[in-house]
Amino acid sequence: MIVLGSNSDVAVAFVEKVLKEGKRFPMVYLFTSNVDKTVKLANHFFAKYEQTCEVVHFDLTKENDLSQLHHIESELLFCAAGYLGKNSEEGLYDDWNTKQIVEINYSKLIVLMNHFAKKFEEKGAGTIIGLSSVAGERGRQSNFIYGSAKAGFTAYLAGLRNYLFHKKVHVMTVIPGFMDTQMTADIETPKPLTAQPEQAATIIYNAYKKKKNVVYVTFVWWGIMMIIRNIPEFIFKKLKM
Repeated sequence: MIVLGSNSDVAVAFVEKVLKEGKRFPMVYLFTSNVDKTVKLANHFFAKYEQTCEVVHFDLTKENDLSQLHHIESELLFCAAGYLGKNSEEGLYDDWNTKQIVEINYSKLIVLMNHFAKKFEEKGAGTIIGLSSVAGERGRQSNFIYGSAKAGFTAYLAGLRNYLFHKKVHVMTVIPGFMDTQMTADIETPKPLTAQPEQAATIIYNAYKKKKNVVYVTFVWWGIMMIIRNIPEFIFKKLKM
């Protein structure tokens, strides 16, 4: 199993869920920019589940030599890499903030994803799961820099799914709403609309087993975003969202 963004609360919960269900892998590859923290996670998975892990140092804000990843093979890739950054009001004209958001959530991430997608294609089997965001469903003034990167990632996953379907590889897009994670620790979110990582992991795991194409976490967000997507633009541009 390949895990991109392995220190994400949802990634940890998903790996835990898979291992609790009895699945074991020859190796779990934990991609991270924070090696010390991820080593502790790898030790946890080995101590609790006897699952061997390899920690792979990979920083999406740097230039990386993908040839060093030639030995990594898997039947399952879980991508939870992401960076929220400053909201649009604070970070709209902050070049560093914009660059970080775009590189981590899209431009450098899909280069890495493509590296593994090619391996899945050559193998003719496997599943790729990518976490996007409801923020990518429609540009809103509160976070449209982040939302634009997530919109691109959602479109990438849809196209990859269409392409790899003919190669016997399944691609699943996960659309989370608010989640109680490290990423949103400084944001006040409405509790009825906020999922816990363990809850999200269970929903994602069940969808993965059923080979769903797109899954919302939770279903209420499907309804919310359907309404938001269909508000006429002449009204929507006047709203503060």
